[in-house]
Amino acid sequence: MALNDLRQTIKGRVLLRGDDCFEQASKPWNLAIEQPVAAVVEVYDAEDVATLVTYARQNGMTVSGQRTGHTASGNVEGIILFRTGRLNAVEVNPRTRQARVGAGVILGEVQAAAAPLGLTGLPGTSPAVSVVGSTLGGGFGWFARKHGFASGSVRAFDIVDADGLPARVTEDTDPDLFWALRGGGGDFAVVTSMEFELFPAPELYGGRVLWPVDRAPAVLDAFREITATAPEELTLWFDLFQFPGAPPMVAVDAAYLGEAGEGRELLSPLDKIDDSIADSRGELPLANLLGISAEPTDPTKGAGQAELLSRLDDKVAETLLAKPIDPLVSVQLRQLGGAMAEESPGGSAAGRLVDPFLLCVTGSPTTPEVTKGLMARKAELIQELGPYVSGRKPYNFLAPGESAAQAFPELTLRRLRDLKRARDPHNVFRANFPILA
Repeated sequence: MALNDLRQTIKGRVLLRGDDCFEQASKPWNLAIEQPVAAVVEVYDAEDVATLVTYARQNGMTVSGQRTGHTASGNVEGIILFRTGRLNAVEVNPRTRQARVGAGVILGEVQAAAAPLGLTGLPGTSPAVSVVGSTLGGGFGWFARKHGFASGSVRAFDIVDADGLPARVTEDTDPDLFWALRGGGGDFAVVTSMEFELFPAPELYGGRVLWPVDRAPAVLDAFREITATAPEELTLWFDLFQFPGAPPMVAVDAAYLGEAGEGRELLSPLDKIDDSIADSRGELPLANLLGISAEPTDPTKGAGQAELLSRLDDKVAETLLAKPIDPLVSVQLRQLGGAMAEESPGGSAAGRLVDPFLLCVTGSPTTPEVTKGLMARKAELIQELGPYVSGRKPYNFLAPGESAAQAFPELTLRRLRDLKRARDPHNVFRANFPILA
């Protein structure tokens, strides 16, 4: 077998080890993760995907697709990595309130196309994340409390199967695969395009309020007060920040799918906390939704961990605020609940999340010493939270070294594994976190 043969059959660019651009092309969005792949293929279209999958199956190789690599695990040694950036078509139908996107489309592009029509998808929190990649892992963001997982909004997938054959997958044509692709990851087929429902969003209110870290106890109290009775249209995050060269800070990020006056009233407990450094709350264009949390849009180094929390009581609050977060960059609580605690119509592998909060801890591993320190602080915090950590993790929030088994209940995991063995017996596909690992 010679990987050079791919250049004779693939219309897109094929890069092999030793080629000038290979190292750069193999990097994921998280630059802290190495991807020791055998080749990088920048597919030109869906036909290229079918050709590549057929080649891999015939030669006993494995392929893994990425648009950006936001959830890369590094578990890709010797495989063929293919990039989907050229599959970038976006179509929005305001009459049916549906969108069709290629596998190379990112969340910000969908919002930009839908927002002028008063419509929104169910994006995560960064405009730079792949729509298809995020949705295959479940996908949830600012509107998930109201409308559920993004995977639950999918109406059809266009795929290439493990035999290199194209197919259209819906609840009617292939209910088992449709169920798995709605939240079970990319281990069963290559999704080349996807159709999903859009939702009306005539008004949006939100933004970030930032204070010095000494206001953290009052901010967390207000966060707990608001989230205790928040309607499904409102989602809040609580953030502790320690950015390099800056003093420690605390923030609340909020998005309310509704009228500005109602949003201001719901968030009024925050107004009682003085000394705010900045307050960007206000009426927002839908296209600006993904800028609320100011997440980086350029590749960077990161080391994070996510844990679901069963409650946010006095003990959890005390633990979160007991010590400085340094050398971590951020400690964040995301409000869950609402529609995420219910099954998606028609069922999906994403299932439901009954835990009310997601804890995300993040650091920047710039040097071995910093990496050692942030890993120790992260482990210490998680250990101190002990019985409040549920053990399950959302699939999209798995970190290198973790496995898909941590993301799914036993019955769901068993069904996914049976489907993987049936549909891809030669292991042509490898997700970032393989279902059989």
